[in-house]
Amino acid sequence: MTAIIPLAELRQKIDAIDAELLRLLNERALCALDVAKTKIAQGEQGCFYRPDRESLVLRRIQQLNQGPLSATAVTLLFREVMSACLALEKPLEVAFLGPEGTFTQQAAFKHFGHAVQTVPLATISEIFNHVETGACQFGVVPVENSSEGVINHTLDNLLVSDLKNLW
Repeated sequence: MTAIIPLAELRQKIDAIDAELLRLLNERALCALDVAKTKIAQGEQGCFYRPDRESLVLRRIQQLNQGPLSATAVTLLFREVMSACLALEKPLEVAFLGPEGTFTQQAAFKHFGHAVQTVPLATISEIFNHVETGACQFGVVPVENSSEGVINHTLDNLLVSDLKNLW
């Protein structure tokens, strides 16, 4: 039979782990700031977000994870860490079909993390315009929904937008 560890001792251990996690998170944030300085020194401008790099990091973390946290939980945690670090480098502005609290805003947070600055806009065309003009680095638009099915405004904008050349 395994011995029961006193609650006070467990809480003390958790507090020590939390302090170490905080130290390591801030160390990671300092590295992110150094990444930004290096990118700027190399002439990079604009958006520092690299979805391919984020995907690599998340896949690596999932492979390293031995539990008991699920791959989903670990992915959510690391996406938020990366979002907060990216916001230190240069905050992302992501346009979405407003108002606040819509599914498109939720999708923006799910993909980019909660450290992004979301910009609610009234129409799909406005979202495309904000991204095309550089007012926002990214936009989240609905492709389909339960009431209309396919969202024709989104598809129409995809056909005429110069953004398709960025894919």
